[in-house]
Amino acid sequence: MIAIVDYGAGNLRSIQRALEAAGAKARITGDPEEVIAASRVVLPGVGNAAAAMTRLRESGLADAVVRTANSGKPLLGVCLGMQLLYGAQEEGPTTGLGLLDGTVTALPDTLKVPQMGWNKAAFQPGTPLEDVRPTYFYFVHSYFVNPADRGEIAAVTDYGVRFPSIVARENIWGFQFHPEKSGRDGLRLVQSWVDWQQ
Repeated sequence: MIAIVDYGAGNLRSIQRALEAAGAKARITGDPEEVIAASRVVLPGVGNAAAAMTRLRESGLADAVVRTANSGKPLLGVCLGMQLLYGAQEEGPTTGLGLLDGTVTALPDTLKVPQMGWNKAAFQPGTPLEDVRPTYFYFVHSYFVNPADRGEIAAVTDYGVRFPSIVARENIWGFQFHPEKSGRDGLRLVQSWVDWQQ
């Protein structure tokens, strides 16, 4: 069973439907014990990083997600959920889960923010997704991640600045965009994560 972490973020049903279309059994849950017991975990997210981290910590879900990741089970962060995989967050400011080394900063104020709409992700060599062709996905975000280890960057996107749109380190993956809102290619990417084995 794949646990979709419910801490008050949106789009949970859409993510559940995308996982089920990939042949997975997925359950939306706010119970830390169910998250720990799951075979895989999805950390979704929309909204403010500081508010999200407050809810995750107060509910015990932050500890559950960290335990899951540290146990080696696959963890996928989506949109804000990807940003929360890192530590220092400019939004708030606050501190994320710290599962990946790096920071999260705002898109430049010279750009229209949030970036909202379709943009291309170019997949990088030497990563689990290197054979995926450049593909358009649906983005809604005002912040982006700055990984300390550039080798974790599995795809990049340009929006006035070049930023990581997918990160992957061992069992921990993150998508800055919303695959569940990205049509057929988004569903293919979800399928890749469901099928992926370390």
